[in-house]
Amino acid sequence: MAQNVDPINSSSGVNSVTKDGDGPTSATKHQSTSKRLQQELLALMMSGDKGISAFPNGDDVFSWVGTIVGPQDTVYDGLVYKLSLNFPNGYPFTAPTVKFITPCFHPNVDSYGNICLDILKDKWSALYDVRTILLSIQSLLGDPNNDSPLNGQAATLWADQVAYKKKLLEEFSAARNKV
Repeated sequence: MAQNVDPINSSSGVNSVTKDGDGPTSATKHQSTSKRLQQELLALMMSGDKGISAFPNGDDVFSWVGTIVGPQDTVYDGLVYKLSLNFPNGYPFTAPTVKFITPCFHPNVDSYGNICLDILKDKWSALYDVRTILLSIQSLLGDPNNDSPLNGQAATLWADQVAYKKKLLEEFSAARNKV
């Protein structure tokens, strides 16, 4: 059996042994994903973007908690939402699983916190990062895709922003009172 040595990692003393053409081992994928996530954390902290943040959940670099502040001049203005971001070993080539932890009344968010956003599904690209994900979700709050709703009631109410905001604040307040 032939062994391939990963030239990038071999200088650091870590060899990636693979079978002919099988690709990197699971340990190598884990290490490279971990390194990528650490770089993204640093870039996110340095970005200075207002209204978004994310950090690993404890010592697990593959599980993060993100925060999004609702965008200004929208019905979500000033509301703060927590999200979970879970990264697979194949990240960035495989999209992370992102869900709202804080209940979010929105046309593209279901009652379990699942988000209908194309970049988290079929339009995912390895060029995206945590910052892109958070900014996209923040943007989605003020500009939902009513053609693909997960929450029919929210999609129907969206046309009447006064009624929508009233229902949104009721839902947000009820969720905060449960905590």
